[in-house]
Amino acid sequence: MRFYRPLGQISALTFDLDDTLYDNREVILRTEQESLAFVQNYHPALKAMQNKDFQQLRQSLRETEPEIYHDVTEWRRRAVEQAMLNVGLSAREAAIGAEASMENFAKWRSRIDVPQETHDTLAKLAEKWPLVAITNGNAQPELFGLGDYFEFVLRAGPHGRSKPFNDMYHLAAEKLNLPLGEILHVGDDLTTDVAGAIRCGMQACWIRPENADLMTTLDSRLLPHVEISRLASLTTLI
Repeated sequence: MRFYRPLGQISALTFDLDDTLYDNREVILRTEQESLAFVQNYHPALKAMQNKDFQQLRQSLRETEPEIYHDVTEWRRRAVEQAMLNVGLSAREAAIGAEASMENFAKWRSRIDVPQETHDTLAKLAEKWPLVAITNGNAQPELFGLGDYFEFVLRAGPHGRSKPFNDMYHLAAEKLNLPLGEILHVGDDLTTDVAGAIRCGMQACWIRPENADLMTTLDSRLLPHVEISRLASLTTLI
């Protein structure tokens, strides 16, 4: 554990999910593969669809609706729906197909192998402080065994703009009925988690990715209050 700024009073902790509490890389790769296969097999006219085609649809949506990126789930659903419309499915058929695709996506997205260290650490921290999850993604902690540790979960889109915008940070403080300065946010991303939290008045803990170095990382803009390499290190704050 390395300190860069003095830690003040801590009355609650907020956590990023992906790549902070578990390794998300393989999960996303597998989910993308299974999601594409589902769409290809949903209708014969979609059989030739490739990932690059799907990404082009996503990009087109963002160009026409720039703010859609804040809600990655809706962004994906709309892209799938558009793919189905493009091959001739009716509006109703495309809507039904897109919903089915998202159910399949959620199933694979939640097949996450959470380390026992994460369970042990969150359990210990939750005995002392209220814990909250704040995510830009679409992981659902209740589907892979982490839901009971959190007072609530905030997701970009339904609960405001994505980090580093301060919407969800402010909402967390409001729901916890705590000053922003008494909340320690924990995350792996130096822009969305560290800079985002500090700029809105929270304290920030950077969980350093393997082989990363704060002094040489390109997206290092603001020093966190504390840096850790293992989640379990947070228990020393108890």
